[in-house]
Amino acid sequence: MQVLVLGSAAGGGFPQWNCNCHNCHGIRSGRLKARSRTQSSIAISSDGERWLLCNASPDIRAQIAANPELHPRHGVRDSGIAEVLLVDAQIDHVTGLLSLREGCPLNVWCTPNVHRDLSTGFPLFPMLEHWQGGLHWQPIEADEGHPTACFSVAACPGLIFTAVALHSNAPPYSPRRGAPTPGDNIGLYIEDTVEGRSLFYAPGLGKLTDAVRGWLARADCVLVDGTLWHNDELQQAGVGQATGEDMGHLALADQPGLLNELDALPESVRRILIHINNTNPILDEDSRQRAELDARGIEVAYDGMRFEP
Repeated sequence: MQVLVLGSAAGGGFPQWNCNCHNCHGIRSGRLKARSRTQSSIAISSDGERWLLCNASPDIRAQIAANPELHPRHGVRDSGIAEVLLVDAQIDHVTGLLSLREGCPLNVWCTPNVHRDLSTGFPLFPMLEHWQGGLHWQPIEADEGHPTACFSVAACPGLIFTAVALHSNAPPYSPRRGAPTPGDNIGLYIEDTVEGRSLFYAPGLGKLTDAVRGWLARADCVLVDGTLWHNDELQQAGVGQATGEDMGHLALADQPGLLNELDALPESVRRILIHINNTNPILDEDSRQRAELDARGIEVAYDGMRFEP
């Protein structure tokens, strides 16, 4: 299994175009030791030729340009992106589908909740029907009755996917905003049946259950939600009133926090954070918070990062 990090930031990217917080001002002025980041997305492949795009960021065109693995290689019209999977219906994870319209028809894997939101509140599925038949929905049945769903994707032979229903939040255009139900957000446990290695991917984690802890501990590598250092971080930075809890993200350093959960994993598990908000101090590579991650053996994903679990 090959994993390509296309984008590692939360919604808005880093620096965010309209933000002058400490981090965004610092990177623009050159005073902050940090990397620019596009909005969160990864690609997964079992052969290095065909890639499953996990979340379609608004920055997808720049992400494709920056990663030769996704360039056209066969024929006049072609792409390394063979299929798409969405873990939720959040705008920073789905808007890139509009930029992929020339590649339709395109298989898109998602839960019924996500498909419903993308057919009504943000109707990407109906809109894109006008391009060569649009998006072909491939259902993932991770819901109240089936909290996990096992499936395979034709583009990734040898990989077995298990969707795990997570506690997070539905997007603002969903009728379930503030009262999410299972299927609004999923994590992915991906097992390479050839190499015997596994990855747990969850860019949105609002709360951990014992079941989710079990999937984290089972993986060889976890690539998980690093959105905020503190729950009230946006308020502290003066850029908003929403808390991490409101948005469906468990803060790293608070109690309970994700850092303690990651510390509890077996030492053999590789731990990487993704979906980093522009206000998070871990973006500053010289910060006390980044040094704390280093001491704990926790990595921070960056655009263009490539690894095998």
